[in-house]
Amino acid sequence: MFTYFFLETLAGLIGFSAFIIILYVIWKKGIKISLFQDRYFLFVFGLFILMVGMGFFANKTYPPNFAMPSFMHSHAPGGLPPSIPFAKIIDFFRYENRFDKVTDIGADPTVVPEKPQTPDADGIVRISLTAQEVLSEISPGIYFNYWTYNKQVPGPMLRIREGDTVELTLTNDPSSLHDHNIDLHAVTGPGGGASITHVAPGETKTFRWKALNPGLYIYHCAMPNVSTHNSHGQYGMILVDPKEGLAEVDKEFYVMQGELYTMGQLGKKGLVAFDSNALIDGQPNYITFNGRIETTPRMQAKVGDKIRMYVGNGGVNLISSFHVIGEIFDTVYPNASIGGAIEYNTQATAVLPGGASIVEFTVDVPGKYLLVDHALARMNKGAWAVLEVTGDENPEIFKKIETKTNMSEDMEMH
Repeated sequence: MFTYFFLETLAGLIGFSAFIIILYVIWKKGIKISLFQDRYFLFVFGLFILMVGMGFFANKTYPPNFAMPSFMHSHAPGGLPPSIPFAKIIDFFRYENRFDKVTDIGADPTVVPEKPQTPDADGIVRISLTAQEVLSEISPGIYFNYWTYNKQVPGPMLRIREGDTVELTLTNDPSSLHDHNIDLHAVTGPGGGASITHVAPGETKTFRWKALNPGLYIYHCAMPNVSTHNSHGQYGMILVDPKEGLAEVDKEFYVMQGELYTMGQLGKKGLVAFDSNALIDGQPNYITFNGRIETTPRMQAKVGDKIRMYVGNGGVNLISSFHVIGEIFDTVYPNASIGGAIEYNTQATAVLPGGASIVEFTVDVPGKYLLVDHALARMNKGAWAVLEVTGDENPEIFKKIETKTNMSEDMEMH
């Protein structure tokens, strides 16, 4: 994980030292042919050239193989990343051994609570979450310091019922370097709970609230700088079912789009540092569904299944135009409003930063269906996932027509 960082650091320190020595020798002795007969000078000069080469190698941008799914073609950008932000990462490396290394940061989109959480005997629904800073891969070989709820991005999907009284307990893991809190958009009250859940590393706080409105809502960390916490992956969703419940479907999936702002160009290997300037400019290197670039499809369904997707946008800058290529949404709950106007037969739905949507559709034909943000350049940054549908072909709806390939076939027929 740290190979490229160490090579880059070593090249910078030794190369700079060698360069200073070369300048000093030239200043003392002048530029002479005899200098290149001096073994000491040759050694330092050679070391400098070697470090320059090592620096280029460590900073090389490798074309990412995740720019689009393997069955779609793409060209990825290249270029050299900026210099390493030593001042920004010194604290991180002092405490690096404290962080858990998470094998897969991406929340499983199939893990959706089947029904609202049951209240305890006293009628209160109790939920516990842990804020924790961890290390994991954005894509194979590309590592990032994620800030999470329960060591996943997005945090776990929560599900309660309209009218529930909820006690939410937030713990900040002792390994964290930063304070955290939680703001739930489903909460009516100052800061959505953020103002009374400020937890330092190792601290725990609890607050009580009543779920007044049904709908699908975002939750996220709201510690200053809020956008920094969110763009490290600290967000999730909570579904407040209406009192009468939602209609049953065959499959439910949990999908959240997010943005990662990293130093260096797209595809830079090794540990990548957070880039606050890119955050301010709204130029994320990576745009993900569920925290990291998908490597294998995790959503499966069968022909005939009615599917409901809970779709969120962890932000912090981009509006998502959520679309499933090859499907039409039978039903859309705009902005995840339950009880408001419903859209039918919709091709895409806007999912605002810090907002959500609920879409429903039935899969009629087997195959691989891409979930995308239809601002399609974002696919090159990772904004895609795959729904894999199995089952019998449905030629009445979709089939390939064989056509003639050349004139000779036409002549043979006559």
